[in-house]
Amino acid sequence: MSMLLGLAGLPLTGPLGGLTWIARRIAEAAEQELGDPQRIEAELLALERQLDAGEIDSATHEAREADLLALLSDLQDRSANGIGRSQSPT
Repeated sequence: MSMLLGLAGLPLTGPLGGLTWIARRIAEAAEQELGDPQRIEAELLALERQLDAGEIDSATHEAREADLLALLSDLQDRSANGIGRSQSPT
């Protein structure tokens, strides 16, 4: 009987399962890109150039730099502790 109910619900659960799978893949790709240390280092360099060019003020630079350095430090800590990006510490 449960197999029959599973087949009857397939028109709804099939597409939802596909959407869930797609959403997970998008989230993993976004997390991987955001958690890339080279991207963060490139942003730090760009931030320094913006400060040197007078495009941002010192306070903006310091605030954004602190955020980026904290993110980089967190990534390095996770890497040193063997925690993957998709895993969270317990």
